[in-house]
Amino acid sequence: MFSRRAVLRLGALAALVPMAACTPDPDEPPPPDPLADLAAQARSDAALASAIATAQPDVAAAATAVADARTEHARVLQAEVDRATPPAPTSSSSSTEPSTEPDVPADGATALVEALTSAEKAAADLVPSVPTYRAGMLGSVAAGCASLQVVLS
Repeated sequence: MFSRRAVLRLGALAALVPMAACTPDPDEPPPPDPLADLAAQARSDAALASAIATAQPDVAAAATAVADARTEHARVLQAEVDRATPPAPTSSSSSTEPSTEPDVPADGATALVEALTSAEKAAADLVPSVPTYRAGMLGSVAAGCASLQVVLS
């Protein structure tokens, strides 16, 4: 026969087996948010525009307008990324400024037009693949980049 202790041990082990079977597998990390790359590109464009505004007085007003607009684009895009996938409390948000000053090209206006053209295309290319509220935001970013190109022309 079984002793009382042996029966209690078997009962306790039997209770643990179903609990172990019910433990869910850890969730896979979500895929990277495509808006995070656009936010990083907007921060980079803003830094480039600020550097050009400082170094080239002939395009300073237009470059400052680009820097202000792209800073706002970065803020809005990063806010959406953080809303969709809140950053861990211990990690820093990816909305930090670029750590190094960008090299200022000889023709700042052309460099900004190229950066804005790239940003416009990247935002427009994502529109069909995102939910409608994000598509509207990306359309606004693309349109803003297109209008800034006109300012530089």
